[in-house]
Amino acid sequence: MTSPNNTGAAWIKELPVAHRGYHDLNHQVWENTLSAFSRAVDAGFAIECDVQLAADSVPVVFHDHDLERLCGIKGDIREKTSAELRMLAVGGTNDKVPTLKQMLDLVAGRVPLVIEIKGREGEGEDDGFVEAVLEVLEGYQGKVALMSFDHHILRDLKRAGAPYPNGLTAMGDKPEEFFKHDEAMQLGLDFISYHWPHLPNSFITAQRAAGIPVITWTVRDAKGVEHTYSHAEQMTFEGFDPREKPAA
Repeated sequence: MTSPNNTGAAWIKELPVAHRGYHDLNHQVWENTLSAFSRAVDAGFAIECDVQLAADSVPVVFHDHDLERLCGIKGDIREKTSAELRMLAVGGTNDKVPTLKQMLDLVAGRVPLVIEIKGREGEGEDDGFVEAVLEVLEGYQGKVALMSFDHHILRDLKRAGAPYPNGLTAMGDKPEEFFKHDEAMQLGLDFISYHWPHLPNSFITAQRAAGIPVITWTVRDAKGVEHTYSHAEQMTFEGFDPREKPAA
């Protein structure tokens, strides 16, 4: 499994990262849809997206575990097949829940991707999830980074030999939280995505000193932009165009 475009994580600092694609706060262009990803590509932003596992073990792009907020029906996304999800409208729009493969085919390497793998608690809940994601990514010609809040997902990525930068998604401003984050970094992770209001802190300061790139989530205003570039390398943003000065 090779990935010539993914040597190291330094590239993650280069472009602002559109949170769940370049949506418009779910007014007309909804999060994690092909429309939001197409809009990000046109604007030249990197893309952050979330991946869940459908009932048929196909990775799909969707944030929530439950379908109600985004599709208006109750139920766990893992109880639907990818074919069933491709028929569900997101936010009442023409966009349906896309598979990871559909998203990759659309982006086609034109902008970098930062993919968050949404794991579950419970023994065996995520068996095969990482492998399914890596199988879809096999041969993709473009910059890709993989990240997760879930330490077992990060361990699975390392065990599977994922040929992409692996990152910790995290938050917290207490020493006991930093201890858990440090445990994850012992896996040999390449970057961190951190909740910007919890910066600066001793954990992130030490990681940056060690050369680990840090991006923030989720920046929505001028304060977040300024704070990010004072304490991290790049931001994950939504609700404004970072080429223009955001509202305070």
